[in-house]
Amino acid sequence: MPKKNDTRERVLKTAAALFRTQGYHATGLNQVLAEGGAPKGSLYFHFPGGKEQLAVESLRLSGGELSERFRQTQSLDEVLELLGKRLVESDFREGCPIATVALDAAADSEQIRQACDGAYAGWERVIADSLAEQGIKNAEALATTVLAAIEGALLLARTRKDLAPLRQVGHHLKLLIEKER
Repeated sequence: MPKKNDTRERVLKTAAALFRTQGYHATGLNQVLAEGGAPKGSLYFHFPGGKEQLAVESLRLSGGELSERFRQTQSLDEVLELLGKRLVESDFREGCPIATVALDAAADSEQIRQACDGAYAGWERVIADSLAEQGIKNAEALATTVLAAIEGALLLARTRKDLAPLRQVGHHLKLLIEKER
């Protein structure tokens, strides 16, 4: 049985998983509470701003976790392997932890847009730092290209239920990075 004091974290993690697979609008608060094993009254106790606050905090959590994973990896191949593994393990239901909500709700909520932007900016920073450590002069600009290519590859892989787009993008990104050295 879950501890009472971990209710907030369970709700956040459950919401993050549901938002990632279903999007913001298709995820109901009752579903989050039921799947998170939390009593109804706990939602507004822990998240007085309601669903929007829950989404913002779950995006920050997901974005931060993936950013940390990116920092721990040693190569582009490892990043793509991690992302591909998550796709396969979820039967291609879970791609990027931010994209589904960004496409679904960022235009409707400035707070959600900022949370999505913050997650992407964090990932971009990790990529830029890694590229700069490799001696890439235009690390900032190239980081934007790398992130955009990976995001596109994730979307294609998820849609096709095939990791080939991740592999192809990875191959071409390595060539591009090598050319920029």
